[in-house]
Amino acid sequence: MTSTTPQRRTRQQAAVADALSRLDDFRSAQQIHSMLRDGESPVGLATVYRTLQSMADAGAVDTLRTDDGELRYRQCSTGHHHHLVCRSCGRTVEVSAPEVERWAARAAESNGFRDLRHDLEVYGTCSDC
Repeated sequence: MTSTTPQRRTRQQAAVADALSRLDDFRSAQQIHSMLRDGESPVGLATVYRTLQSMADAGAVDTLRTDDGELRYRQCSTGHHHHLVCRSCGRTVEVSAPEVERWAARAAESNGFRDLRHDLEVYGTCSDC
């Protein structure tokens, strides 16, 4: 029998969520772990990975895979959006793109696809870099 009662958030999970809430850009699990280790909330690396994966599965954070395959995490706003990401400094800007949504829907329909889901990250160099 499966319980429908939500699990209580642990101190470590709260620390990871708090660290994410203070970040403006995508960070790796190792970077988040370093922040926590150097601060007042030491949390094990395995706990950071588990917590981030759980948050990503629940839709509480966005993930971004870098060119070298590393996953990075960021707490984002609610609702569907896309990202502009600076290749140099990692600055990330959320953008809505209704034209992308329309194109994706047309492409899916014309090819017989349903239950559409997509992610879009556009990489470039920001004005500060």
